[in-house]
Amino acid sequence: RTTLTGEGLQHADGHSPILASTNPAVKTYDPAYGYEIGHIIRHGLEEMYGPDTEATGTGTGTGTGEDRNVMYYLTVYNEPITQPAEPENLDVNGLLKGIYRLAPAPENTTGDTRPTANILASGVSVPWALDAARILAEDWGVAAEVWSVTSWNELRRDGLAAEEHAFLNPGQPARTPFITEQLAGTTGPVIAVSDYMKAVPDQIRQFIPNDFASLGADGFGFSDTRQAARRYF
Repeated sequence: RTTLTGEGLQHADGHSPILASTNPAVKTYDPAYGYEIGHIIRHGLEEMYGPDTEATGTGTGTGTGEDRNVMYYLTVYNEPITQPAEPENLDVNGLLKGIYRLAPAPENTTGDTRPTANILASGVSVPWALDAARILAEDWGVAAEVWSVTSWNELRRDGLAAEEHAFLNPGQPARTPFITEQLAGTTGPVIAVSDYMKAVPDQIRQFIPNDFASLGADGFGFSDTRQAARRYF
């Protein structure tokens, strides 16, 4: 995903995760940091090539017994980002399933009666979300938590699978989608943002228990073709 202006801006696509979502064999991730990429790649290798715990009892691999005919699609950027160290007590399970809490709301020394919000961000948007949380706290008195969404697509698939299970098993307790579980107990609106078009984060709208808004990079900017970019400059 290019975030540079100038010739080549026509490659600043905002829709590739949506295209990838149409193929059930493609697992699409939009990681922000190197440690996220490391966990995703390792998990992908284990899922596609590692031993199956149900068959071997080795204690490694996915242990799901599912079809290994999948491919992993990771979006990365040419934006300079300072790479943080992996946080202590990282929620690796959440990272692999699509979302984990990255940062609590900035502290308030005067007592926390502030209105709350939750910023869900992926990829290059995560550092911007951290800046937004700081500005909300300092200038507006809003306590905003930041969540790193590593895969909007996988969160939607999990939510749709939960719905399908409920449809096919009406007499059984309904399974809660993972995104709904992760946000359980949070208060305030949820703002979902990525550097892709709004339709990418909007995939999880129906599974969010809070008020929800999605932000994105819709449109072509100042050019949709190489010739248009040259005309602009």
